[in-house]
Amino acid sequence: MEIFSFDQIKDEFIGEIETERRVQYEQELQLEVMGEMIRKVRLERKLTQEELGKLIGVQRAQISKLENNTTNVTMEKILKVFGALKAKVNFNVEIMNNKTQIV
Repeated sequence: MEIFSFDQIKDEFIGEIETERRVQYEQELQLEVMGEMIRKVRLERKLTQEELGKLIGVQRAQISKLENNTTNVTMEKILKVFGALKAKVNFNVEIMNNKTQIV
């Protein structure tokens, strides 16, 4: 039986690194993870979607969309959400295979 790495499987079925399809897949995955992080922290803070929405000036439905990755989200909105949750946000930017961390 042959064993394949997850990266090999992604290369085969989604596309090689830096192809349009692979980039889109990776971006969608990151947004999905971020939505889960928002939900997890919100629940740890014992806030409802409605309460979090009030803290940042949006409706409950908008928080639901953020958590379920069903809306386009701006950097400003992400920072507002995590700020309201009293959570520190770190961004990693990868440039030409060198990883630079922006805090």
